[in-house]
Amino acid sequence: MSNADTGMRVAGAWLAIASVLLGLVLIGHGPIHPDLAHQMQVIANGVTLWVVVHWAAAAALSLFVVASLIVLTAGSRLTERWWTLSAWAVVPVGALWTMTTAVVEATTVADAVAANDMARFTTWWAFAEGKANGFMFLCLAVAVIAGNEALSRQQVTPTWTSLVGVVAGLAAFVGWPLGMWFGIGLGSLVWVASSFVMALWTLWFGLGLARAEIGVSTARSARSST
Repeated sequence: MSNADTGMRVAGAWLAIASVLLGLVLIGHGPIHPDLAHQMQVIANGVTLWVVVHWAAAAALSLFVVASLIVLTAGSRLTERWWTLSAWAVVPVGALWTMTTAVVEATTVADAVAANDMARFTTWWAFAEGKANGFMFLCLAVAVIAGNEALSRQQVTPTWTSLVGVVAGLAAFVGWPLGMWFGIGLGSLVWVASSFVMALWTLWFGLGLARAEIGVSTARSARSST
């Protein structure tokens, strides 16, 4: 089995696990309310869930980093072009930025809410929100990766699903600033829903990579033994 085969297989497995976690996180997280006082109350009504969701988000994003680093070092077809190489390089940067947000919201933000300290909550929320901007670039990178898969001759997901991944990634990329920068409630809802669809595509893509490379490696082994 070549290094590229192994890399794609392992990266696909980690990507699939990360996607499952991310999907569950998005279901538990829900959209962000533009009014901070209202958002603080939402968190106060379910602090434990908020903490669990954001630790799970940190784990999911960490696995996205693992998967992308494996892809970047495997030398596979996934990084043959400059735009796909760049997209896979953006994934760990965006994930690491957002992982900082997840940890802050699971610790400092949750503590501020529990103490009903609006001033501390506002300060740390601003920090977390700034770091969370990395997620929209992660979504943009996924859109590029999905677009490349739709055009690939060796695609492991149907073309229509890859195109759905492109649309979902772009919608999440646009929905985030609409909701968080401009305070448009619909934008935050679009971000959550589109990110969930995007996670479904990365799950399908990850499983497809693992299965396809297992099949390729098995076929090569059979030919070598004859």
